[in-house]
Amino acid sequence: MPDLENLQKICSQVRRDIVRMVHAVNSGHPGGSLGCTEYFVSLYNHVMKYNPSFKMEGKNEDVFFLSNGHISPVFYSTLARSGFFRVAELATFRRLDSRLQGHPATEEGLPGIRVASGSLGQGLSVAIGKALAKKLDGDKRNVFVLMGDGEQQEGQVWEAAMFAAHNKVDNLIATVDCNDQQIDGPLQEVNSLGDLKAKYASFGWEVSECDGNNLEEIIKTLEAAIAKRGNEKPKVILMKTIMGKGVDFMEGSHKWHGVAPNDRQLAEALTQLEETLGDY
Repeated sequence: MPDLENLQKICSQVRRDIVRMVHAVNSGHPGGSLGCTEYFVSLYNHVMKYNPSFKMEGKNEDVFFLSNGHISPVFYSTLARSGFFRVAELATFRRLDSRLQGHPATEEGLPGIRVASGSLGQGLSVAIGKALAKKLDGDKRNVFVLMGDGEQQEGQVWEAAMFAAHNKVDNLIATVDCNDQQIDGPLQEVNSLGDLKAKYASFGWEVSECDGNNLEEIIKTLEAAIAKRGNEKPKVILMKTIMGKGVDFMEGSHKWHGVAPNDRQLAEALTQLEETLGDY
């Protein structure tokens, strides 16, 4: 059983990391990062089986790919808090010569990063390739990938979705962050996705839905998807989240997609987020 109280404490600290990181350099993407915090904390602190002594090939361990790479703050904080690198390194986010670039990059050699991401639409294809490689190697572990809902507007996503179903990539668990916001405004106003559940199902995927800001529900949904390995279907979780979750003045607004809080806003945000593990 997951220790939900401990996971909640990690979530609070990760959220503190996020707002402090983007504030320090007046640059970054807090909205989606805050909204996906429960997903990352659940994945790295309960669901995935992995070795933080990072090896790129990830043999006989679960691996994760971030497709919507702009939410790197939550990814970096989670990796650091999970032992991949020193928490103090979070202070170098987006600075010159840092391994913590605005979008994850493999050439920097940062443990936990298996693909450069940020060019939207590509992560699902990469994850499918890794999942097929694991099958060929007889590796029984799984591949996870996170995408944004606005990212579903990219054509490559649907080419990959068709390929995964045709090739029965049933060790793949994709998740879509459904916060209904993208950089230019509410998703429904920019370019509606229609019935995303029906679309994935029609492509031959196993589809589930969950509240992405509820730790218990996320874990239950991810574990149910893992249990269905062997049914010859790739899995996708449509995860409903609130952009900016945890900071009341950021919640639900696309305006916090890529804007850093100022000094006053940071102070206000930190009063809403308990320091549980110690700030970097």
